Amino acid sequence: MKAIMLMFDTLNRHMLPPYGCEWTHAPNFRRLAERSVTFDHAYVGSMPCMPARRELHTGRYNFLHRSWGPMEPFDDSMPELLKTSGVYTHLVSDHQHYWEDGGATYHTRYSSYELVRGQEGDPWKGQVAEPQHPAMEGAERMPAIMRQLIRQDCVNRQYIKEEADFPQARTMAKGMEFIRSNYREDRWFVQIETFDPHEPFYAPQKYRDLYPHDYSGKHFDWPPYGPVTEPKDVVDHARYEYAALLSMCDAYLGQVLDLMDELDLWKDTMLIVNTDHGYLLGEHDWWAKSLMPFYNEIAHIPLFIWDPRCGRRNERRQSLVQTIDLAPTLLDYFGVEIPPDMQGKALRDTIASDRKVRDGALFGIHGGHVNVTDGRYVYMRAPVSKDNSPLYNYTLMPTHMRSRFSVEELRHLSLQEPFSFTKGVQTLKVSATSYNLSHSFGTLLYDLASDPYQQAPLQDAEAEQRMIGMLKELMAANDAPAEQYARLGLHATS
Repeated sequence: MKAIMLMFDTLNRHMLPPYGCEWTHAPNFRRLAERSVTFDHAYVGSMPCMPARRELHTGRYNFLHRSWGPMEPFDDSMPELLKTSGVYTHLVSDHQHYWEDGGATYHTRYSSYELVRGQEGDPWKGQVAEPQHPAMEGAERMPAIMRQLIRQDCVNRQYIKEEADFPQARTMAKGMEFIRSNYREDRWFVQIETFDPHEPFYAPQKYRDLYPHDYSGKHFDWPPYGPVTEPKDVVDHARYEYAALLSMCDAYLGQVLDLMDELDLWKDTMLIVNTDHGYLLGEHDWWAKSLMPFYNEIAHIPLFIWDPRCGRRNERRQSLVQTIDLAPTLLDYFGVEIPPDMQGKALRDTIASDRKVRDGALFGIHGGHVNVTDGRYVYMRAPVSKDNSPLYNYTLMPTHMRSRFSVEELRHLSLQEPFSFTKGVQTLKVSATSYNLSHSFGTLLYDLASDPYQQAPLQDAEAEQRMIGMLKELMAANDAPAEQYARLGLHATS
């Protein structure tokens, strides 16, 4: 038994041909759907990048208890559990957040790992002189940290001359090297994870040539996180730049599928193709993610799984599934006991026969809307106060994305009694700040059957009460801290 996870960052479901998109060039995603089970109701859990990866390891929601951060000492880690049970685990990734403060304890859970440098603002190549780069649309709206990342990205691009130099190409090559070197062996799991098609949308010219269009504006392949203020031609250009990078991802997906064909891996190798979240390319008049409500373009994600035990292919599944289900699915596949703290469900029977694993799915970002869906309705509960308080981080690993917690943050910390999943361990309780804008949007309810593009919030008291009940039930199952209920203007379920 072997397993391959091919993970793309920021892969938009609604721009893939198996999910109805007709204008993007992605033939290998069509081919993948023909060789696997396609999930029509897969949702994120915790947002964004590293919170989603904590769920990938732990099989439980992250976002109610802390923001972006490392694996905690009490966390169950799927690849580490596989490793200690005799399954060799290997990570190949160009996802540069793994070697920042807030991601430094993830890759070390695997038996071995290769990290490919150069994506986004990865501090890879040093250059004191200001790099030459064209003026970029929207740069003046970005905070200083983003402008620093753009500068570093311009430095990095000077060392990317050919397609083979692109971080994605190098990542896929190293992942396929592992597969080719080890395909005769048994009991291994490889996670091949590329940062693409995450912004910046930088792809070789041959993929950009797939989307010819007239554009004479400023350079623009890295939208600012915020409302769209750019004219339509700029928005369209950004979508084409994203699509070009998506087509590059499709090409390398095809190489992995070719390798599975060549080595006859379909008979004994699980294949999971997944992502952490989507991205707004002007939909709802917003760019990106994290600040605004998590509309379906962000929260409703693609998922494809081939399970050689049942051999189901070219079929679709309607069951509601989430990122938290992938850890127990892989543990179950290799016959490893699933820890009691994992909230996700093994999808073996769902893949085989569409067996239901849940009625509702919880998702969100620390300090943002707390969202719930039953697959038809999406309910987004906003904080009742403008300052989004009270809000705390519960952690024994006090680091943010790119920094340690400041002395000022830690000066007034307290100790928190153990949560149900901390294995009897107290955590630090540290006051937190959120920059999410959920309060300004208010609480939202959508009926996806009548309003699939979420254009008009629904006013339905009965449906809202039903979704509130589901929301509170799932929060209680996650042992949500008391202030999360207070922040949302809810009474905790007794």
